[in-house]
Amino acid sequence: MKSRVILHIDMNAFFASVEERCNPALRGKPIAVIGSSKRTVVTTASYEARKYGVKTGMNRYEAMRLCPRLIFVIGDNTKYVDASLRILEILKGFSPRVEAYSIDEAFVDMTGTALLFGPAEGIALEIKRRIMGDTGLTASIGIAPNKLLAKLASDMQKPDGLVVIGEGDVRGVLEGLPVEELWGIGPRLTCHLAAMGIRTCGELGRAPASALRRRFGVIGERLKAMGEGVDESPVIPIGEEAEAKSVGHSMTLPTDVSESDELKRHILKLSGMVGARARRYGLKGGKVSLTLRYPDFYTFSRQKSVPAPTNDTGRICDYASAILSSLKLRDAVRLVGVAISGLVKEERQMPLFDEERRREALLKAVDAVNSRFGDFTLTWGTLLQEEDGPGVISPSWRPEGVKRVEFS
Repeated sequence: MKSRVILHIDMNAFFASVEERCNPALRGKPIAVIGSSKRTVVTTASYEARKYGVKTGMNRYEAMRLCPRLIFVIGDNTKYVDASLRILEILKGFSPRVEAYSIDEAFVDMTGTALLFGPAEGIALEIKRRIMGDTGLTASIGIAPNKLLAKLASDMQKPDGLVVIGEGDVRGVLEGLPVEELWGIGPRLTCHLAAMGIRTCGELGRAPASALRRRFGVIGERLKAMGEGVDESPVIPIGEEAEAKSVGHSMTLPTDVSESDELKRHILKLSGMVGARARRYGLKGGKVSLTLRYPDFYTFSRQKSVPAPTNDTGRICDYASAILSSLKLRDAVRLVGVAISGLVKEERQMPLFDEERRREALLKAVDAVNSRFGDFTLTWGTLLQEEDGPGVISPSWRPEGVKRVEFS
């Protein structure tokens, strides 16, 4: 069986780099891209800011303490989406098998393309050249026999790096590598592995599969394979991804909220966003869920089955509000999220009752106006006091389908 050739393209400090491209006065300065809300966090920091310890997820005050000269830039999602789509078009010129992993990362399967484009390293250099020429941005690229190792390689020489991990290099690269460097092994899993005396990928690869299964269940064998550098997962081309299981939106509130009426106002806004996106893609949900987060970051969700699948903003709001009313909150709320799941395709048929026809006509009118002039151009009176701009783009954003959130 012929070895695969997988590229992982990782844009360097993507949001910050886009802002620097649009405003050259920011180049070479410590900047942090943030959301528009008062409770925002750093989404990306430039490499100049990272030298001071500024990291993704820090709040403004933490970042300023580390870097008093830090320049905050409110992110513009439309610019990031435009750059991402242009990069994906470049990649699709080299292979039909391009997977958009996030707005600033992609995998490309180049297996068997040597006769067309030459060796993979030359392809990667040409991709970097075209991305720079078309967008003014730099990318780090990893080349390896699978996605796991390609993602590892792209992170080894940032920024603007190019690293190749050949099949003969795998054991040497992984032997002393900390397990947390592998894609998919987070802090909690790292701690559990350390409790077993496993701290490096070499140790993980040599660990008995039976011991890993006893500790971690079905993922035990997957962990052992990761320690050995084995990953059979395919590159999934854009448009061939598994169907979404839910449609949801969440928002961090400007201040902690305990009043039920104010929470329901935020639920209405989120329900409108969820309903509009579901209707755009012809989906309805059989369950509505409400997610809440307290100031101590404890987060929980509750869901409710609905009598009939819906994408009606008012009904989604009613069900989510009913969930809220059934809860006894122990604290004020920092974050609210609304989602529908149990998705089914919308059946196009004429509603039987006048009220249903009026509701459907109203939603179509709202969607048509907002699609042309921007979200919440036409909205409910209780939301007119809303001042927050668009939030930070979700890591689950994708260029096609229901996971593509539109920005205006």
